[in-house]
Amino acid sequence: MKKSTLTKDNIWIKEPEDHDFPAAQDYLELLFEPDEAKGIVEKLKKAPTITKKSKDILRASKLALLPETNIHVRENLKKVQKNKKLSPILLVRGEHELIIADGYHRLCCSYYLTEDLEVPCRLV
Repeated sequence: MKKSTLTKDNIWIKEPEDHDFPAAQDYLELLFEPDEAKGIVEKLKKAPTITKKSKDILRASKLALLPETNIHVRENLKKVQKNKKLSPILLVRGEHELIIADGYHRLCCSYYLTEDLEVPCRLV
């Protein structure tokens, strides 16, 4: 897929997949007590899907951009080339940075496609 033909709608599905939420909870349990992590995930399930630019999400998270050679980033890039859509990213406002609860590899993939593309996400 050429960068000039990239749009939010041909890269992303509209709603997170069911398996994204348990993955987010697993990660969040490293940062929060299990009950608090579970509560955050419940909020993510109910939150509306919004859009933000990949470059802004990456900056707010303070995480490094993974290399294109990362196996998971590469798999997501291949998915997009095969016209398979990616799941929205799950985000949590931290005290001093944005927490990517699920979708870090998808975010990096999106950044390589075009850093200005709007990325569907849930934010709590």
